[in-house]
Amino acid sequence: VQLVESGGGMVQPGGSLRLSCAASGFTVSSHSMVWVRQAPGKGPEWVAGMNPGAGAVYYAESVKGRFTISRDNAKSTLYLQMLSLKPEDTALYYCARGWGLPPRSYWGQGTQVTVSS
Repeated sequence: VQLVESGGGMVQPGGSLRLSCAASGFTVSSHSMVWVRQAPGKGPEWVAGMNPGAGAVYYAESVKGRFTISRDNAKSTLYLQMLSLKPEDTALYYCARGWGLPPRSYWGQGTQVTVSS
């Protein structure tokens, strides 16, 4: 299982970013997939998740209406579209295979998102 995130960066409040998570060794459509974030000095926080198959999606209340999780089955890539970013969204963002907070061995290396004016 290998997951490689990309697309992070620094944006101003109100800005947007799209994170990507390229999977190898398995297909994202066959597994539950989640985005998790961890801010400095805080524990990991589940952000969004997508079920396998039909792909029902779920969001944390803190990002509902602003973030969208999606996937490209042909590319075996998971995405997180983030709009109306806030300073409190600043964190290292990870994709992971599984549900809730999966074991660390199923996480990627993370991509940094910084929201600051």
